[in-house]
Amino acid sequence: MPTFTEISYTSSDGLALYARDYASHSGPAKLPVICLHGLTRNSSDFDELAPWVARQGRRVLALDMRGRGNSAHDKDPSHYNALVYAGDVVKLAHDLGIERAVFVGTSMGGIITMTLALRRIKLIAAAILNDIGPVISEKGLARITSYAGKGVALPSWDAAADYVKTVNRSAFPDNPDDEWSKWAHRAFAENEQGELVLRYDPNIALPLQSGKLKSTSLMGKLAFRRLARKRPTLLVRGALSDLVEPEQASYMRKAAPAMLYAEVPNVGHAPMLSEPPAKEAIRNFLSTVD
Repeated sequence: MPTFTEISYTSSDGLALYARDYASHSGPAKLPVICLHGLTRNSSDFDELAPWVARQGRRVLALDMRGRGNSAHDKDPSHYNALVYAGDVVKLAHDLGIERAVFVGTSMGGIITMTLALRRIKLIAAAILNDIGPVISEKGLARITSYAGKGVALPSWDAAADYVKTVNRSAFPDNPDDEWSKWAHRAFAENEQGELVLRYDPNIALPLQSGKLKSTSLMGKLAFRRLARKRPTLLVRGALSDLVEPEQASYMRKAAPAMLYAEVPNVGHAPMLSEPPAKEAIRNFLSTVD
């Protein structure tokens, strides 16, 4: 039985968008949490984290960014960029009357959060960056480019689970088979022909495939410094991550000495945030944010 309410809203440029709304459990009012997923993912990535946070007395919103999940595909692929995504987040917050929130950004979701730090810092009360930063590894970027946007149509859920395992097993070597099956149901949907297809518009990967997404930028560094120096920030890193390797994590920690840091053992890019070390770090972090 779903633990969330579905929200449909419209972007400022008229696109139909979707989010999950997890109501907070009883207790004193606390700032809500907004969860933003990675490049090829969707709101279901937070279907373990979100209800757990809601039980701590916080409303949680998990968004499907445009082109993913239940949100509409954009006819103009140039709109698949962090500035537009950030605008979609601002629109939902405005529609719901949310003036401040704690942000949880996984991979691309963290880039969106850093973008918001430049555009709408007042909206961010605190931020959790999940295996992402202003400097990322070329190795991880190349790996993501190798599969993102390359659509597949599969005949069965077993085949979908095998596909998800092939793409992710180096980052999650301890995952049992039932976990791959769960991930397949998050990543795929059945089309009218009865085939299983990925739940995103292949065009979301064009910035990667065209080389427009770089491993670092001056603007990204400025955004990160503004976020981590003006707002409480936690970096969660997978110990096996090939996107935020020790070198990139070290840069972030030196650039923002007050930033908190947690590492998830034997997990790569990106932790699901349901792992015990991640949950402990998030619980402690949220306890400091009213």
